[in-house]
Amino acid sequence: MNYNWDWGVFFKSTGVGHEIYLDWFITGLGWTIAIAIVAWMIALLLGSVLGVMRTVPSRIVSSIASLYVEVFRNVPLLVQLFIWYFLIPDLLPEHLQQWYKQDLNPTTSAYLSVVVCLGLFTAARVCEQVRTGIQALPPGQESAARAMGFKLPQIYWNVLLPQAYRVIIPPLTTEFLAVFKNSSVASLIGLMELLAQTKQTAEFSASLFEAFTLATLIYFVLNMGLMQLMRRIEKKVAVPGLISIGGK
Repeated sequence: MNYNWDWGVFFKSTGVGHEIYLDWFITGLGWTIAIAIVAWMIALLLGSVLGVMRTVPSRIVSSIASLYVEVFRNVPLLVQLFIWYFLIPDLLPEHLQQWYKQDLNPTTSAYLSVVVCLGLFTAARVCEQVRTGIQALPPGQESAARAMGFKLPQIYWNVLLPQAYRVIIPPLTTEFLAVFKNSSVASLIGLMELLAQTKQTAEFSASLFEAFTLATLIYFVLNMGLMQLMRRIEKKVAVPGLISIGGK
């Protein structure tokens, strides 16, 4: 292929103020991280609650969590995003509709929609990881805790969950990385995260290959850094004899 690469394009002016194209990528990366971190906090908290609900003796509580998982895991993320951005605001009380549609900056409203959507979507997947981690523990753990007089909330908080999280760090790492990659759907509702900034750079500069090559490298370095961080955490919190340590 006869193509003249121009890596200096990222330091050229965009024609918008004093910005260069590299500034767009930095801004996009910032939005990607902001989306992923907040969405992951929602997913981890809600997913943990749902995972516990899936394993409690109450059939009603377990069924509620199972229904949540089936709904959110089987509806495509893009469909859920459009529902949260276009439909849900119209179902809010009138004063909240006005706040969301008129008082908020369009970028802020798009950000809120995507973090809630991505957080709730990922929570269904985290729920299954937490449930699996709890059920993977020896049944004697819960029996011993009951024998010591622990109530059910204390059993989960002090005995089961601390060990379950150690067991499921590898699959949780996968979900954490998926949140960063899934954040790219935000570009479809006008939020200028990394993918949106990449496409904008390609259109403005006519340097398609350079723009998407840099975006690929950024995603790769970001994900590899997160994988190394989670691997260190896994080794640090591993309980000898309970699980094998990843990366050995």
